[in-house]
Parts: sequence; structure tokens; C-alpha cells
Amino acid sequence: MLKISSLNVNGIRAAHRHGFTDWVNQEDPDIICLQELRALEHQVPGPIKKLDYHGQYHTAEKKGYSGVGILSKEKPLEIEKGIGVDWIDSEGRVIKAEFEDLIVFSIYAPSGTTGDERQDLKMDFLDHFLPFAQKYLSGDKPVVFCGDYNICHKPIDIHNPKRNKNTSGFLPEERKWVTKLLEIGFEDVYRRLHEGEPDLYSWWSYRAASKERNKGWRIDYHMTCPTMLESAEKAVIEMDWDLSDHAPVTISYSL
Repeated sequence: MLKISSLNVNGIRAAHRHGFTDWVNQEDPDIICLQELRALEHQVPGPIKKLDYHGQYHTAEKKGYSGVGILSKEKPLEIEKGIGVDWIDSEGRVIKAEFEDLIVFSIYAPSGTTGDERQDLKMDFLDHFLPFAQKYLSGDKPVVFCGDYNICHKPIDIHNPKRNKNTSGFLPEERKWVTKLLEIGFEDVYRRLHEGEPDLYSWWSYRAASKERNKGWRIDYHMTCPTMLESAEKAVIEMDWDLSDHAPVTISYSL
């Protein structure tokens, strides 16, 4: 059984203060995909570096911003950072780890909530990411793109779809993009294992006791090739942990 977790840490140093190593030691994932590190590699807390994992990071040029990483018990055969687009790669948004039987990505799509300019960049990221991801569908190894896509796909994935219909993260063009990702052959594993189940969210605002009331958004995904879906046995959003404003999304695969 292979256990893969994905978590937007909203700052790796803050997540460490909130019990990240306790979570790792208790839940024991084989691979952990991290987003929004908001730190340079040398700023990753020592206790996290001392965990029995190989740590790979792709940090942003801008200090305290963005950044992705992959922690794995098995040492990767190869690491690739970025997708070959300067502005995306300078923000540290995509990292790939290739293993003997699997390829894993950690991805952090931009948020468009700060205004039109960032929303335009978000759509530009999505336009570049789709063909980049698609080429891995026909590869020799199963692939999973874990991460924070900053998009709720359907009304079931957001607590108040009517009120948020014009909000970045639930815009028609963003939702169509997720549909297209699925149409080309990717699988939203968590949703496939929880078809039709409401109130399943992975992010909650820090405002208005949103998590306590479960007024959230499901924006964190395992997007995989069909082979990975076939081997997926259990999918959990680990709400009990308060490591950041996101919860770990953990899926066990019988690879």
C-alpha cells in the first residue's frame, strides 16, 4: 500500500509550529506533497529536515512566497523543477519526483483573489499546465498531480455556490478548465471515491469560525491517470489536524 498526502502548509514554519512533525509521525505517509512553503530551503525547520524522508523543494525567488516540495521515504530517481515558463518557475509552483514505479508532482496554482492581474496570471498558468500535464498521461509510469489547484469544480465542492458564483476559485472559466482536465483523461480520485457526498472540503477561511461550521471549499486534489484511480483504496481529508487553513488530503493506493 502506498500512502500519498497533499497539504498546502500556508507556510512550512507555521505548520511546524502547529504540529506538522506530529502529523507525519502519526499518519506516516510514504510521500507528502507540500504547497505554499513560504520559505527558502534553508529556512525549512530542522525537525522537518530530520524526519526519515528525502526532501525536495522548489522555492520562489520572492522571499516568504509560494514554493512547493515533496517529501518521500524512497529516494527519487529524478527531480525536475518548473514547467519551462519563466514567471511560473520563478514563483516555485511545480515540482516533479520520479520513482521506479511512479511519477508524483506537487503543484500550487496561483490564486486570483487579489485582483484582475493575478486572475489573468492564474488563467495563464492553467493554459500552460494543461498540455504540460497531458503528456504524462501516455507515459510508461502512473502519474499523480497532487496539490492546491485553487478551484472548486462543482457546486458540491463549495459551501455556498450561489453566493460564490462570481468569486475567483469558482468562476465558470476555472470550473470549465477542471472539466477539460478530466475530459482529457485525468481522474479526481477523492471525488471518485466519494461520489455525491456533500460537505467534503479541504480549505476553510480563518474568518467566522468557518472550519468549526464546515463552511469550506474543496480546492486540493489528487489528479491522476486512470491506473492510479483503479488502485485507489481509501481517500481521507484529515480535518482533525489544524496544521494550516487547509487539511491534508491523503489517498492510499495499492500499487
